[in-house]
Amino acid sequence: MSRIKRHERTRAQESSNAIERMYITMRHLFNRGFYKPMGVSGETLRESLLLLRPEIYGSIGDEKAELDGLLYVVDRLPHGIEECTFINLTSDEGYTNSHFTPIIPPKRRRNCYRIDDEQMNIEITRGRSEIYDILTHLTFLFVESHKISKRVIIDDEGTTVRDWIKLESAVKKGKKLTQKEREIAITHTANILGRTFNELTEAYPKFATTEQPERLLHIVYWLGKLAIEETINNNKRTITFSPVLRERLGHHIHGEIWANTIKTVLHKNGLLERPIHIISANMHSVMNSIFTHTTLKGVDAKKDIFEVYAALSNSKNAAMRNKVNKAALQNGMIYIKDTSGTNIDVQIFDTDRIDFSKTNFKYSETEKEKKAVIFVMDYAFGEQAYETLDEFLKPIKVEGRQVHLDVKSISIMGKAGILEGGKGDIMIPSAHIFEGTADNYPFNNELNKMCLEDCGVDVYEGTMVTVLGTSLQNKEILKFFKNSTWNVIGLEMEGAHYQKAIQAAAKVRGSINEDVKVRYAYYASDNPLETGSTLASGGLGASGVKPTYVITKKILEQIFNS
Repeated sequence: MSRIKRHERTRAQESSNAIERMYITMRHLFNRGFYKPMGVSGETLRESLLLLRPEIYGSIGDEKAELDGLLYVVDRLPHGIEECTFINLTSDEGYTNSHFTPIIPPKRRRNCYRIDDEQMNIEITRGRSEIYDILTHLTFLFVESHKISKRVIIDDEGTTVRDWIKLESAVKKGKKLTQKEREIAITHTANILGRTFNELTEAYPKFATTEQPERLLHIVYWLGKLAIEETINNNKRTITFSPVLRERLGHHIHGEIWANTIKTVLHKNGLLERPIHIISANMHSVMNSIFTHTTLKGVDAKKDIFEVYAALSNSKNAAMRNKVNKAALQNGMIYIKDTSGTNIDVQIFDTDRIDFSKTNFKYSETEKEKKAVIFVMDYAFGEQAYETLDEFLKPIKVEGRQVHLDVKSISIMGKAGILEGGKGDIMIPSAHIFEGTADNYPFNNELNKMCLEDCGVDVYEGTMVTVLGTSLQNKEILKFFKNSTWNVIGLEMEGAHYQKAIQAAAKVRGSINEDVKVRYAYYASDNPLETGSTLASGGLGASGVKPTYVITKKILEQIFNS
């Protein structure tokens, strides 16, 4: 038994060292300004990723191709990136005013621009976490591409197998294939990828889009084609970082613009000096929790409230959602669409304009000056959480005087990976540990297991790890955290960054009250310790509705009863 434990710990240490090497390397490459992922300069990243074998990337270390991981990655990178030899990471440098059409990945809100046949530009406005995320995904993508080239090149002259010739022929048709043509192409592609016909048939529709129904074939072909070019002609793919991005990174440029815009709106509406409660969440749960009861009462009176919330989250029910949104805008909600580049939209709720007799909440405060202003900010991404909250909590000059925000509470709700339990369960942290450092952030959480135990959802309480990137987690590290005295129940990407901003504002700068109340709660989007339950296995779907609204309701109840 002890020998097994020693082995597991050693593997966890190796994995931890691999993550540390990756981040040191990525910072070095960023400072250098460019590198070639499949060349000597990218060797450390490749080796570390293959040693780490993150759960999200599945079979990256095997000869066969990884399909779930590939789908996860291409959904977070710009459409067509597999065709590009040159990938340029830039700051917001004015491309929105050009003829280039923005390409926005379906699962990551970021502007990307196809400059020409060979080059893709990706705008970085969320800080280092976004760079790490992209570089990790690209490393995975290029490693997978070379698996393809190894299976199709027969000799040093670049002669390819028959399967490759058939795949190329199918892709170059440039049209929607018949069922017969598609199944023939899938047969050849399955041989190239080392996968079964059945596996590719099941994966095929997940990759397909309306504009590109044969997208899986297209991705496999272009990944293989550029890998062959690298192998035979030494035409290496290159990633560059623009000089402006390297100069601006870390200076909170986008966060400062974002925060000042919001404070200006608060001032114009006479809300700047009212008690403020900050909630980091999505753009629907607070609004729906307050306004659904009265807005949809006649239509859905017989339904369970969670069924109504699930219906509102369905993209087919746009009219239903618009009705609630309209009611909110007419009764104290202000919506601020982000234009700063942070991609963090905002809702502001003036409780003085809400008729609480028509809601499911009770609020007894009668003095307007003491009535809460609820400020909801959309999810941040990694280190961006510190940048945005740090800037927002700073005082602002109004007509020659310094105004400190009267921040009463800060509530953070988000998705996280769980280490014990399953999708849809709730985690209540008592501290955040920042992965890769000795930093830890204990706090008094206003939420606890007891106040949520009768909600019909399993609740876990303990420590959370704020990870450097969800795509780098592997079982050995997570098992160590779970089974050690750290008592870790889950992992996420923003908690330590938020708490760092809160502690700096409250205890160091004196920008906000030192007794500010904090609330953290997460609902499980995946369990990286369970095969088939990682982020690459798909989203939460309807199972995320109940925990989202259970947490939201409890946060609002505490705000209104404080």
